[in-house]
Amino acid sequence: MATPVCIATWPFGRLAAMTASKLLLAGKPALEAALAGAQAVEDDPSVNSVGYGGLPDRDGVVSLDACVMDGRTLSFGAVAALERIGNPAAVAKLVMEKTPHVCLAGRGALEFAITNGFKTRNLLTPKSLEEWEKSKPKPPQPMPGHDTVTVLCLDSKGDLGGVCSTSGLAHKLPGRVGDSPIVGAGLYVDNQGGCAGATGVGEEIWRILGSHKVVEMMRAGKSPQEACEQAVRLMHQVAGRRGVHVSSAAFLALDPQGRHGAAAVPGTNFEFAVGRPGSLQMLKGVEVGG
Repeated sequence: MATPVCIATWPFGRLAAMTASKLLLAGKPALEAALAGAQAVEDDPSVNSVGYGGLPDRDGVVSLDACVMDGRTLSFGAVAALERIGNPAAVAKLVMEKTPHVCLAGRGALEFAITNGFKTRNLLTPKSLEEWEKSKPKPPQPMPGHDTVTVLCLDSKGDLGGVCSTSGLAHKLPGRVGDSPIVGAGLYVDNQGGCAGATGVGEEIWRILGSHKVVEMMRAGKSPQEACEQAVRLMHQVAGRRGVHVSSAAFLALDPQGRHGAAAVPGTNFEFAVGRPGSLQMLKGVEVGG
């Protein structure tokens, strides 16, 4: 029997980890627990970068991205540019379970969600609309301290599961898709190697397929912490080849033994939650320069 553990991004990761940990302690599968944790954050209107209350794109429309992955079977599902549905991660799980595909996007994702019983709603809150109105002239950007919710879990059977959900960069161009629904970029989960997730500027994370890189480094013998730090260094190197710097990005990881790690670009101020039986901690990711 493995000791269950859950890790989740950002201060709102506390809610995700608390929610997921209760299910893990009850013997539920890792992916089910991770999904419940992510959904708790999606439903919280005070979180302005995930689900209901997420900040909209340039035109004032909230569109959501998410993916899920099962580490035992390597099954995964994703949705991208999904509008009017507040729980994209749950839709992504149904894509995994009910279709021969791995990702649905835009109108097709919306129609699939409605067909499977999801109710449409206005995802803008008064607060998110006010924030958008105040900052309309700004270019696409991550919001300070608030970004993707990534939830990684190890259950009592030793299986791993992960979920990644976001509304993406604030003020993004309509139709923009970041790393979060891309398996291997924003999330990767494999019982034999470990699991990893990302948060921050998705374009930079996607360029290195960061989460897959972290898992493969753990498979090769690096600790979760070493693997996350190396992924950040690689991201700096790739950005440097284009003469730019990465403004905000972080990786977190969990290995099959339940060890965790996290690293971030300087200035990201990345925090993450760690839930274990009888304890819940908030920790800081190690900042790694280029």
